Amino acid sequence: MPNPFFNAFFAAPRTFLLNFITVLLFSSTSAFSQWDIIDAKTKVSMRGVHTVTPTICWIGGSSGTVLRTNNGGKSWSAFKIPGADSLDFRDIHAFSKETAIAMSAGPAELNKGKIYRTENGGDTWNLVYQTTQTGVFLDGIDFWNKNQGICLGDPINGRLFVLTTEDGGKSWQELPMENRPEAQAGEACFAASGTSILAVGKDKAFIGTGGGKMARVFRSDDMGRHWQVSETPMPAGPTSGIFGLHFWSKKHGIAVGGDYKNTSDTTRNVLLTEDGGVTWKFGATTKPFGLKEAVALYHKRHSTWNGDGQIRSDDFALVAVGPSGSSSSTKQGKSWQSVGNEPFHAVSFAGNVGYAVGGSGLIAKIEKVSMKKKRKKLVFVREE
Repeated sequence: MPNPFFNAFFAAPRTFLLNFITVLLFSSTSAFSQWDIIDAKTKVSMRGVHTVTPTICWIGGSSGTVLRTNNGGKSWSAFKIPGADSLDFRDIHAFSKETAIAMSAGPAELNKGKIYRTENGGDTWNLVYQTTQTGVFLDGIDFWNKNQGICLGDPINGRLFVLTTEDGGKSWQELPMENRPEAQAGEACFAASGTSILAVGKDKAFIGTGGGKMARVFRSDDMGRHWQVSETPMPAGPTSGIFGLHFWSKKHGIAVGGDYKNTSDTTRNVLLTEDGGVTWKFGATTKPFGLKEAVALYHKRHSTWNGDGQIRSDDFALVAVGPSGSSSSTKQGKSWQSVGNEPFHAVSFAGNVGYAVGGSGLIAKIEKVSMKKKRKKLVFVREE
C-alpha cells in the first residue's frame, strides 16, 4: 500500500532533503545485566572480597566477621573470629574453599593491626601477624602465587609500611626500613577495598597513594624488595587520591579513585598506563561519576591472566565500583557505561562471575557482560 507520508516527503525536493547517515556508536557494548542482590543474613560492613572460582568467594567484614560461599552464592557461612570482635577485615585473600587470609585495618597501637589465616574453611583461625607499632595502619594484601605475598600499610617514619611472606601467609616479615617506599608529606594509602596494593604477574607490585598534593604510583620489579615511583595527574588530599589498581597485561593498567568525603564529585577519577606503570594519564570519567574504590576484570570465560601474555581486547571488560554506583568499560577505560547505583566498596571476579560488597550487609553477584557491538543505526536527517 502506498505510504502518504513518504509520497509527500519526496514530493518536495527543495524543502526536505533525505540523508542516509550511518552512525557507528562508540559505546560498543550493551550494559551489564543487573546486579543480583544476595541476602546473606548479615548487616556487617564489608570492604574485602576475593572470588577464587565462579563458585567460591570469601568476604571480609567488620565486627570480626568473615563470610564464604562454596556454591556460587546460594548459601553463605559466616565466621566470627574469636577475640576479633572489634576488628574490621578490610581485605581478604583466599586460595581455595579451605585456605584464606584475613587482614584487619585500623590503628595498630589500638591492637588492630592483625592478620589471620585458616586452613579448614574458616572453622578455626590462626593469628599469623600482629603489631602495636604506633602509626601502622594496614591497607591491603595480595599474592603472586600460593607462597609469596605482600601486605601494605600507611607510612611510619616517612616510609610506607611493607610486609612480605614466603610461606603462603603463615608468617610475615617487615621489609627493612631502607627498602621501603619513601612517602611525601601527608602521603598515605586507602584501606577502602584492599586494592591500593597489587601483585601482578610473577614478580611485579604496584601501590597507589593519596593524602599528598598529587596521587602517585609506586612500582616494584622484585616482589616489593625495591621500589620506584611515578607522579600522576590525579589531584590528591587528606581524603582523596588513588583507591584501587588493576592490570590486564604487562604494560596496560588502570587506577581509580576520588574523594571519600565527596563521593559524587565530578573530578576525573580514572588513570591509565600503557608502559607498565612508568607514566599515567587520565582515562574517561566513569558513569556514574564520583569516587571509585576498586576496579576488576570480567572475562567471557573462567580464566586469569598469568602475567605473561596479552588478553584479547574483545574478551574482557573493566568493572569499577564505588559509593556512587558501578561502571563497566569494554574500551580499556577510555569510555564507560553505568552498571547500577548500588554503593559497593569492593569487587572481585573469577572469569565471568563477580561479587561486589558494601555496607550494611550489601552483597551482589553478576555473571554476564554483553560484548556485542551495537548495530549500525540509520538516521533520517530533516533539513529545511
